[in-house]
Amino acid sequence: MADDGRCIALKRRDVLLAGATAAALLLPASPSRAGSQEPDPPVFRSGRSQFIVERPRNLLPALKLQDLTGKDVTMSPKSGHVTLVNLWATWCAACKTDLPTLTALGRMRIPGLDVWTICTDRRDIRTIRRYAQAIEMPPQSFADPHAQATNPIDPDASVFAIPAMPITYLIGTGGLIEGYVTGAAEWLSGPGQALLRYYLDQPPA
Repeated sequence: MADDGRCIALKRRDVLLAGATAAALLLPASPSRAGSQEPDPPVFRSGRSQFIVERPRNLLPALKLQDLTGKDVTMSPKSGHVTLVNLWATWCAACKTDLPTLTALGRMRIPGLDVWTICTDRRDIRTIRRYAQAIEMPPQSFADPHAQATNPIDPDASVFAIPAMPITYLIGTGGLIEGYVTGAAEWLSGPGQALLRYYLDQPPA
């Protein structure tokens, strides 16, 4: 009888172990063990702002803009490149710090990194040119006369939202809008460079 009791106890233990194993198999793998899950980008805080990752990620369409000579150009991110798209305004005090920082970043000639700036409050290229004469701006600076990047009449038609000014969007190597940071971001800092390197090292989707 004692042996029968022990056998029943063992059987119960086996059933419980089998149930626990089955339950464990049904649980999703943790991020650290899920080989297909992308690691989070490094944290980039700048002043009161932090780089915000966008989900879902959307493909940046080609934008019809106007360069500082007044010529219409169609801009698309290059495959395998990271593109910073900075949105600014002539009334924005922080933009006067942000734009020279982006100019200095461009002068570093980091392979695979492109920097665009787009004026959001002025459609007249002559006004933007006068502004550019007083402040350092990246060579790839544009107006948005066709209201493709930002549409003040119909914000839902804008490619980019503007929760604050200035704002810089990061476009990844696959042409997807990965995230954004508001304010005069310190791209030349260690954390700023680490974030750029993280996305530059990602293969195109």
